[in-house]
Amino acid sequence: MIPFGSQRGLGQDLATHLMNEHDNEYQEVSQVRGAIADDLHGAFAEWESQASSLTKCQNYLYSLSVNPDPEQPLSRDQYLDYIDRAEEKLGLSDQPRAVVFHIKQDREGRAREHCHVVWSRIDAREGKAVQMAFDREKLMMVTREFARDHGLTLPDGYYKDRGNEQEKSKQLSLYEKAQQDNTGITKGDRMALVTQLWKSSDSAKAFVQALEDNGYILATGKRPYVLVDIYGCTNALPKLIGDRSVRTKDIREFLAKDFPPESLPSIDDAVALAKQHRRAIEDFSKAKQKDDRLQKLVASQTARRNKCLADIAALKERQEQDRTRLQKSQDGKQREFKQKYLEDVKRLNDLRAQNRPAGLAAFLGRVTGMNLIVGKLQKCVMRASRRSINQSCRRCGCFKNKSAICSSGNMSLLPWSRTARCVRLIKSISVKGSRWRFRRNGSSARKSMAAITTCRQSH
Repeated sequence: MIPFGSQRGLGQDLATHLMNEHDNEYQEVSQVRGAIADDLHGAFAEWESQASSLTKCQNYLYSLSVNPDPEQPLSRDQYLDYIDRAEEKLGLSDQPRAVVFHIKQDREGRAREHCHVVWSRIDAREGKAVQMAFDREKLMMVTREFARDHGLTLPDGYYKDRGNEQEKSKQLSLYEKAQQDNTGITKGDRMALVTQLWKSSDSAKAFVQALEDNGYILATGKRPYVLVDIYGCTNALPKLIGDRSVRTKDIREFLAKDFPPESLPSIDDAVALAKQHRRAIEDFSKAKQKDDRLQKLVASQTARRNKCLADIAALKERQEQDRTRLQKSQDGKQREFKQKYLEDVKRLNDLRAQNRPAGLAAFLGRVTGMNLIVGKLQKCVMRASRRSINQSCRRCGCFKNKSAICSSGNMSLLPWSRTARCVRLIKSISVKGSRWRFRRNGSSARKSMAAITTCRQSH
């Protein structure tokens, strides 16, 4: 069971802290005595009004927290018994008070109940504040008596001889606890660091330089030689040296020659310097983090770029292989179709030679000019055939020049079938031409040109 009491002001902040639902699983205002209001903010405002109107007391409240051992929980009657004993011992009997119970989880996840009691130190009848001398010793006496009466076991510190000197870091004040919560550095860590620097320094300059290297600025205030850390927290230098043999007088004599108090910056100036130093450290840290992120991004992009370049090179190599293989295939097909084309041309020429008219038909063909027309018609058919092949090849995109043959099929067969139809048409024209009567007005020539036009339209 550990009680902790202190005098304080700022009642509204204390009321807000006691009613905090974020840090506490459960809170209960068990009692509000000596106030018209039944809530903490209203009651503390009344007590603050009494303090400001009747006295000049700044710390008009006395706050006591009672934290029992989780292994030895207290009942509500036991809490009230302890509160009444402490109230009587502290001289706060019949003073206005408020009792609040909290339940919160400890570090091990267990529900822990504790109690807060706040008294008003202002005696409205007398018009003065109740003096709180030796309150810590009185609370220890009450705790021992209470534990004896209820059969509780107390920590070892309650049974030590009061003649022995207590350690400087035995109990944290509210300011020290706020420092620890804000910075994450415990008072023990501070004392261990400063004590080590004190013992390892052989001169005042070496000691101050070591303090600066560890983020502390030596300043002066109401008392000389105050340490200001990088977070702007102030601590008296003698209180941070844990060596019991070192006194405040020894520290002042050690530093007075090289660092007299009047040469040191004030606490406000030191806090401003610490703020600038902290901002510079934060900017450097942010710049370093940004540079690290940039380096990671560059490395990631480089890896992705190298992979893309490798994929592109592989794709080009694969495309080149496919292009070479396709070119070889197309060249073979081109030679094959070219040979077939030449064979078809030879076959067609032979067919034309066999079907060439003789005798009277040949004579009439020469006389009437039909042989000339047939020759021109054959040339027209050949041109149409080549033009049809070229257009088909352009659509499929499989040849680079006009004389190539389409690889998608035997396109040469189509022109020769058309040529056969034209040959049959020419034969019919030749037979009919032998029966035409030639007139001087050139009607036979017009009919021949009409036949050529019909042949062209058929293609």
